[in-house]
Amino acid sequence: MAEYNKEEIKRIEQKWQEKWEKEGLYKVAANPSKPKYYVLDMFPYPSGAGLHVGHPLGYIASDIVSRYKRLKGFNVLHPMGFDAFGLPAEQYAIQTGQHPAITTARNIETYKRQLRQIGFSYDWSREVQTCDPEYYKWTQWIFMQLFNAWYNKKSMGTSTMDHGQLNGKTEPIETLIAELERNGNQNIEAACDEDTPLISAEQWRNFNEKEKEEFLQHYRIAYQSETMVNWCAALGTVLSNDEVKDGVSERGGYPVERIKMLQWSMRISAYAERLLHGLDTIDWPEPVKEMQRNWIGKSRGCELEFSLTPSPSPTERGIDPVKGRGYETSEKKYWHILKENAKEHRKNPTTEEAILWEEVRNSRLGHKVRRQHAIGFFIADFVCLDKRLVIELDGEYHLQNKEYDDARTSFLNHEGFSVIRFSNQQVNDDLPRVLSQLKSALDNAPSINETSPSPTEKGKGVEAKIKVFTTRIDTIFGATFLVLAPEHELVGKITTEAQRSEVNAYVDVAKNRSERERMSEVKRVSGAFTGAYAINPFNNEQIPIWISDYVLAGYGTGAVMAVPGHDERDHRFAKHFNLPIVQVVEGPGVEEEAFVSWDAKIINSGFMNGLTVDEAIEAGIKFVEEKGIGKGKVNYRMRDAIFGRQRYWGEPFPVYYQDGLPKLVEEKDLPVTLPEIDEYKPTVTGEPPLARAKNWNYNGHAYELTTMPGWAGSSWYWFRYMDPTNKKVFADREQINYWQDVDLYIGGSEHATGHLLYSRFWCKALKDLGYVSAEEPFKKLINQGHIQGMSKFVYRITGTNKFVSAGMRNEYDVTPLHVDISMVNGDTLDIEAFKNWRTDFTDAEFILENGKYICGTEVEKMSKSKYNVVNPDDIISNYGADTLRLYEMFLGPLEMSKPWNTNGIDGVFKFLRKFWNLFHDGQGNWKVSETEATREELKVLHKTLKKVEQDITNFSFNTTVSEFMICVNELSSLKCNKKSILEPLVIALSPYAPHITEELWEKLGHTTSVVNAVFISYNEEYLKESSFEYPISINGKVRTKMEFALDMPKDDIEKMVLASEAVSKWTEGKPPKKVIVVPGKIVNVVV
Repeated sequence: MAEYNKEEIKRIEQKWQEKWEKEGLYKVAANPSKPKYYVLDMFPYPSGAGLHVGHPLGYIASDIVSRYKRLKGFNVLHPMGFDAFGLPAEQYAIQTGQHPAITTARNIETYKRQLRQIGFSYDWSREVQTCDPEYYKWTQWIFMQLFNAWYNKKSMGTSTMDHGQLNGKTEPIETLIAELERNGNQNIEAACDEDTPLISAEQWRNFNEKEKEEFLQHYRIAYQSETMVNWCAALGTVLSNDEVKDGVSERGGYPVERIKMLQWSMRISAYAERLLHGLDTIDWPEPVKEMQRNWIGKSRGCELEFSLTPSPSPTERGIDPVKGRGYETSEKKYWHILKENAKEHRKNPTTEEAILWEEVRNSRLGHKVRRQHAIGFFIADFVCLDKRLVIELDGEYHLQNKEYDDARTSFLNHEGFSVIRFSNQQVNDDLPRVLSQLKSALDNAPSINETSPSPTEKGKGVEAKIKVFTTRIDTIFGATFLVLAPEHELVGKITTEAQRSEVNAYVDVAKNRSERERMSEVKRVSGAFTGAYAINPFNNEQIPIWISDYVLAGYGTGAVMAVPGHDERDHRFAKHFNLPIVQVVEGPGVEEEAFVSWDAKIINSGFMNGLTVDEAIEAGIKFVEEKGIGKGKVNYRMRDAIFGRQRYWGEPFPVYYQDGLPKLVEEKDLPVTLPEIDEYKPTVTGEPPLARAKNWNYNGHAYELTTMPGWAGSSWYWFRYMDPTNKKVFADREQINYWQDVDLYIGGSEHATGHLLYSRFWCKALKDLGYVSAEEPFKKLINQGHIQGMSKFVYRITGTNKFVSAGMRNEYDVTPLHVDISMVNGDTLDIEAFKNWRTDFTDAEFILENGKYICGTEVEKMSKSKYNVVNPDDIISNYGADTLRLYEMFLGPLEMSKPWNTNGIDGVFKFLRKFWNLFHDGQGNWKVSETEATREELKVLHKTLKKVEQDITNFSFNTTVSEFMICVNELSSLKCNKKSILEPLVIALSPYAPHITEELWEKLGHTTSVVNAVFISYNEEYLKESSFEYPISINGKVRTKMEFALDMPKDDIEKMVLASEAVSKWTEGKPPKKVIVVPGKIVNVVV
């Protein structure tokens, strides 16, 4: 006797999970005789909390499709792995001292146990973990290919458009070097840095090795550059925009500031046009495509320069005469003595001083640095007077004389100088890191221009220009002010002394806010006036220069011309700060709100008056190009991707440094593995954690100390799934050619932009270099919604330890508190459990409703902090994995977010029990009949088969569950237990509920898994209606119903209707005047 209860469910699910694993049922290999179908899940980060019921939503959907496609004859690749590098594991390591690998391995085992018990059809033999050296060996290898590559815009492209080729592709760096040897870069069209100088072949050939490498950095796909980053000193690392909120780190809440730093970057901007075009070739949700388009941010417009009005002299700006008299920065009476001593020091530098001087002399870091320079009573090792920054090198003497150094630093600070110190060992062991930190400090320090002459001394204004990109050059006569990003390099140079404190204060706040925050807060208005002015080149009017955090240094030029009459954000800014608003586009007045139009004519704009917008744009571009102050240009908002983190738990770079140059390790020496270190936090001098490693070097040369970002390993993992154990190549070409690309990718919306862009970028680069076949990695994408938590609240009366029930809370001043949902049955709180939950609740008092404490309810994100997490282990323990799978699909459309309510799961469980009972009698005995099915039973079956096929094809999983329930109800009503009906139904249900269907399939007499069955396609013949129940109307009112065959002639229907007793009753024996028969619709009798 077999009753479908908790014990039987547990037995069935354990039995089949063990059998699947033992037999390797879901293992797959390339098979050219079968069509392939590749289903991919966004592999999870294995957190310590394990899965909650929201996590498997997309996995269940992808598993249903995978199982269904197998039944339809496809060779299905459905792998799973783990995106295992991450900040949480590193933070836990910092707190506990436990190696992140140990924590990660333990978490992965928890995830695998949970995933297995839900019954997923993953090919676990293909599992990858990004933290496995055998995996990240190939991440490092791909980095090496990108380091040794450049983007040639002239090269015939590999991406096709409707009207031809998209020119431009990635090429080996050797082709660039060959062209430089022949012709220099005069004829090269490449994705490169904007400040790349033009050189001849002779100049290239005369470069030394270091100069050649510095020049190639302008072109490499993977390269080093000074970049604005989100720096979190407390965590000792750069954070992505996603990891910063309200100026603090999302993890830990530590302050974050925007600074310039030498970073590895990826030249993703080279692929901007291809990334845009590719969106038209793939089946992705339009909102996701639009997010990608916005991120790439293509715009056509004009880049032009605004000249600055002359700057005041140091004296006019209020700089102290002693501190601002040029390079003489010591007391006058000691100057000559100290100057002579300094000369002696210059002649006899220490080894480390000589090394550092070679790197900073002649403004090689972008700033003039002096060595052995007298300040006050001291001689500084190095100093940048413009930035008021002293650089000190400390040998062993300084370790024993810290008090002297402290006093010296205090004096220099009093004189207005900042001090940065490095040890001799740092210079010897990791010179690139020293130079990076030094350049960052110089770039971010405010400039005082202490030696700049006044306009009268020099006879002309400052040479600096402000470069602006605009898509609306037609509105330039309405530009009444400029706005710079707070991080713009000119801010410190142009700000007047009168405005410096205000500007510095604003910059300090702005640098702690992420770019994402600044972009999203469109209605927030803030800014500061620099005191400087620029000249509008079209009307020669002087306009003020402001700074505001709505302008980003990394987007465009970091400066905008503000046209408040015709831009909403500029208008709010102008109104807030009482700046002029000029109308230059014909239409409604602009005093109260901006008027934005691309169709009107231009007014108040000199030679542009009367032109349409398009005509004025063309005229404006022609004007700036003729004057030599600008050019028409296509611009992209997307910046190159930062590719380094100051963390331990990440992929090490396959890079070492020799004579200050970055070099790649040999391929035979991959992987470069993470070394053991004593602590997982930055060093006391601010270096990344890897600086703690002892004897970690490449043939005596220092390794790169940063690690790759979290997205590195996830930007190519679908290729490794194709050939996960290959030790010779990242994936065999035969495997790549068979599996090609991902047919269906299901993931959360949190991956809708960054991960997808980086994956598409790497795929295109690898294709260009000949390693893969696909231009786009993911053909079809679905972003699943979230399963939200049902949070429960108790209401504490303010200032007491008394709690009032939800229905009475408005009568008191209360504070809502989250309560663990495990203590709530429906809405009723288990008071004793609540008292035992926390010590501060032990003596709590309660004001009840009808003898119960009723909790409040709110739908929120499912999160441990809100105590609303539902563990799938608990659901499976009580109802089984099949019930969980069906219920998650039943909750609503996959793409939508929906709240979890455990109370609703009982209906799905009862459905499965009812399905089980179709095969058993009332005592639980097996009772399946070989009797031939009736047409009515076949109709029920084939209606369901049709719905299943249509819904899975359209990814409408929730409506399929409803159809299964209707089907089982109808078959139960028909008391159907016929094998010819139940067997196809088992196959159809198996993608949704694999355990119960495997058990029933076996009981039906099969020796192989239901996975190997063939999905029975519906037969339209069984869906055709053979009869119809006609409503019979007497004088316009329906009085009864009668069923007739649909092919019965009208005359026969009329005879049978008139012969009916029910009709005779209503006609009272009167002969009908007319009988109207509408086939398949109605019969109307008129008397």
